[in-house]
Amino acid sequence: MKVSVLNGVRDVTLERRPVPVPGPREVLVKVAAVGTCGSDVHYYEHGRIGDHVVRAPLVLGHEPGGVVVAAGARATRHEVGTRVALEPGVPCSACAQCKAGRYNLCPDMRFFGTPPFDGAFCEYVVLREDFAHPIPDRLSDEAAGLLEPLSVGVWASRKARVGPGSRVLITGAGPIGLVATQAARAFGAAEIVVTDVNRKRLHVAEELGAHGIHADDLADSDFEPDVLLECSGNGRATAQGIRKVGRAGRVVLVGMGGDELALPLSHLQNFELELTGTFRYANTWPTAISLATSGEIDLDRLVTHRFGLDDVEQALTIGARDDSVIKAVVLPQVAHA
Repeated sequence: MKVSVLNGVRDVTLERRPVPVPGPREVLVKVAAVGTCGSDVHYYEHGRIGDHVVRAPLVLGHEPGGVVVAAGARATRHEVGTRVALEPGVPCSACAQCKAGRYNLCPDMRFFGTPPFDGAFCEYVVLREDFAHPIPDRLSDEAAGLLEPLSVGVWASRKARVGPGSRVLITGAGPIGLVATQAARAFGAAEIVVTDVNRKRLHVAEELGAHGIHADDLADSDFEPDVLLECSGNGRATAQGIRKVGRAGRVVLVGMGGDELALPLSHLQNFELELTGTFRYANTWPTAISLATSGEIDLDRLVTHRFGLDDVEQALTIGARDDSVIKAVVLPQVAHA
């Protein structure tokens, strides 16, 4: 099969490798579409994210959808031909975090496209059968892949306890901010404000049911949310957003920025705000599939650019060249999209 490999900083090549063989409880999936993520871009540009360092050739890509083409000897959940969305992190299922249901915090997680584990910028992948989720024909291959970022948005809304009547501020109108917008709306938020410096993305946020405000204008707004979903990873936006949250509000940090952040501590304490981080997701795929299938959430609207497997490097760099990009998708079964 063809595989796109990151060999080092800004060094991507196309190689041929054997098609992987599924283990006893694994399925072999023919990959139809893979979304590109900011973390993929960061590995490409810097060769690392925090403690995760690219020390050997690595296949990126952790937002895949595809079709089951083979199964291991003891894999019984999926028939050949089943279309699936792949949850790209497989935990150990034995540690304290896994047993408590927090498998996203498993210290032995094997996550696609995170060193040293290969991802899905390739024609075929294997995955434990219970992390391959069947999808209806109504969902496109591209939407199947984007259930992964949608799961981030679903997890953020759960952590923030978004519900009917919630007033939600979302800082950052990138792909995660836009799925968080749709998830918050689906969870019953009464009012959603999204901030960004990119007016094109703000227009998309408004299409999806939010009120868009340029980040520079937030301080002068009279909007007082009870929930902040911080999706930008920008320190200034984070601090500014926290200052807008009303008493007893909830702040969920979703975006990944620097290792340290200056917080408006007096506002946090005086208003008794709850502050938490998020790390990926757990048990979100059934909800994400339901919301996308019902039409409450439109994932296809986020896809702006498509690339073949020969053009993964273009997919990883298009955002630096075109400010209209929301989500670039790689189609591994074609050379050039």
